[in-house]
Order: sequence, then C-alpha cells, then structure tokens
Amino acid sequence: MKKSLVALAALAVAGIASAQSSVTLFGVVDATISGFSNKSEDKNAVTLADLVNQTFVNRGTATTSQTVLRNSGYNSSRLGFRGTEDLGGGLAASFWLEAGMSNDDGNGAATGGGLNFNRRSTVSLSGNFGEVRLGRDFTPTYLGYSEYDPFGDNGVAASGKFDSSLGTARDTGTRADNQITYLTPGNIGGFYGRASVAAGEGTAGKKYYGARAGWAAGPIDVSAAYGQTEVAPVAGDDKFKTFDLGASYDFGVVKAMGYYTQSKFAAQKIASYSVGVIAPFGQSQIKAAYTHANASGTDAAGVNVDANDADQIAVGYVYNLSKRTAVYGTAAYVKNKGAATFAVASAPTLVAGEKSTGLEVGLRHAF
Repeated sequence: MKKSLVALAALAVAGIASAQSSVTLFGVVDATISGFSNKSEDKNAVTLADLVNQTFVNRGTATTSQTVLRNSGYNSSRLGFRGTEDLGGGLAASFWLEAGMSNDDGNGAATGGGLNFNRRSTVSLSGNFGEVRLGRDFTPTYLGYSEYDPFGDNGVAASGKFDSSLGTARDTGTRADNQITYLTPGNIGGFYGRASVAAGEGTAGKKYYGARAGWAAGPIDVSAAYGQTEVAPVAGDDKFKTFDLGASYDFGVVKAMGYYTQSKFAAQKIASYSVGVIAPFGQSQIKAAYTHANASGTDAAGVNVDANDADQIAVGYVYNLSKRTAVYGTAAYVKNKGAATFAVASAPTLVAGEKSTGLEVGLRHAF
C-alpha cells in the first residue's frame, strides 16, 4: 500500500511538472522551382578581330537566364525548438532556437555548414511587465517594414532587396547578434512596442539600438520604427540611420498594406515605399505589390547616386491544401535606372541599370 501511494505521488508530481513546462519542435520546409532572367555580361560575344588576334574579351550585354530548385519562396525554411516554463505568479521563462535550413541541397544552414541557430537564439523572462529577451533576433527596424510586405520578404518578390546598406558593413538589416530586447505586454489597449540594444563587441556594423511602437485594434495596424547602427566612419560619420512607417487595414475581402522606409549614411540616402494587397477567397490568396526605391546624395567615393532608382511589380497566388500545406506561384519584375542593380536573385550577374525578372512555383509545408 505504501509503495502504491509513493508511486502515485511521484506520478502526480511528474504531471504537475510537465504541466508547468513545455517544449515544441516546429519548422517549415519550402521548396520552389525558380526561373530568373537578368541582363548580364555576354562572355561569348567574339568578333572576327578576336579570332585573328586570339584575344577574347567581354563585349556588350545579353539576357542570361537560370532555372534552379531552391528554398523559401513562400516562407523561409527553418527548424526550431521553443519552450516555456511557468515559474508561478504570472512569471515565465522561455527559450527559442531557430535555424535556417537549405532543404534544396540538405545543408543545415544558409552558410552551407552544420545546423546553427542563425535565425533566432533567445532566452526570455516574461510576466505582467512584458518580456525581456536576450540573444539573436529580428531588429525593430526590419519588422517595421517587412510586416507590411504581402510577400513576407520572401522569394523573388521580397521587398528586402531594396534595403541597401549603402556600401557599409552593416550587419543589422534583418537581425542583430548580442541583442537585449524589451517587449511590451499584450494587454494595453492595442498598443505594442519593442526596444533593442545590441553590443557591437568591437565589430563595426554590429552595434545597434532601435525601437518600434504601434497600435493594432480590429482591422487596423500602424507602426513606426527607428534604428541606428555604428559602422566604419566615412567623412567623420559612423551612424547608419533607418526610419520606417507602416500600416495595414483589413477590409475583409481584401487586406491593404504599405510602408515607407528611409536609410541614411553620410551624404547618401535611399528611400523606399510599397503598396500591396492580399485578397483571400476560399482556400486561395491573391497577392500583389508595387515598390519604388529612390536613391539620392553621393556615395563614399563622391559619386552622385540620384539616378539609381528602381521599381518592382509583383503578383502571387497561394492555394492552401490544408492549414499546414500550400502550393504557390509568384512573379516579379524589377526595372532599374542609372547604376542601380536590384535583382530578384543574386545570380546570374545583373548589369547596372538593367531589368530583372523572376518566376517561381513551389510547395510549402509547416509543422
């Protein structure tokens, strides 16, 4: 009898412990067949004089196309672990480890090495006061525009291609290492905010501070963000500054969204604005967006960049086979001006001022 009571007590304690903490495995596997077409150097254009003199040089430009199987056309492929422990009194501790995944070639990380938690690696303490989060995570300024992109900054239509670092070694455009972040609690009348500080630890381009504040209630969401990164100085200026303003409104039949973002360093500036929509019907979604990037000022070499503007038009379709699985297609067209080189993909090479187009069809499964 005593042994039975002890066993029951042990089971009860184990049940309480398991109820107070949890660990979840999650991820996304996204594969897409993508086709790109860029204007690139024509290495095969050979003249009669070249044949006679046996000298072969690049001449002119030609449209170069490439078809690949890659990942993350709709959602970024990832593998992660997250967990929470209830500490009592409304206090909780949690962790989040999330790794980028190249499922097209089987590599565990975008770098081609083993699995590493390059997307997010944080430990947190949360309660009625909000949340204090420590580790690598998104920066407030990245969220300030990417959350108003109908394509979620993924695939050939990603708006992040226009987020130029203006020739600096800024490493905080999307995420920041060594980051301390405070997030407001979720029960303050629709208001939300976060503020982050990242230690540079002696590396130019990593020291960052920024904040985002917004209000979301019913169909409306609006926010503003500002951030600053310390980079290698040019003409005495070592501050890379970014400002975002974004908004969305859900009309039911269609959700409209848009943003304005501006980055400035020394005498150079780039500003982008985007307007887009997501129209759901049944198990489907139609997405569309127009984005314009406007460069101004002079670069570190003193060259005027006012003419280096670009425009992008993108459309997409998603069909949800279930809550977790979807097939999708996206098309994007970028028109560069001046010496701008914004492209739907980094390869093949794009000649400055030329056009770039992309089309992808893929399958996404989340778990």
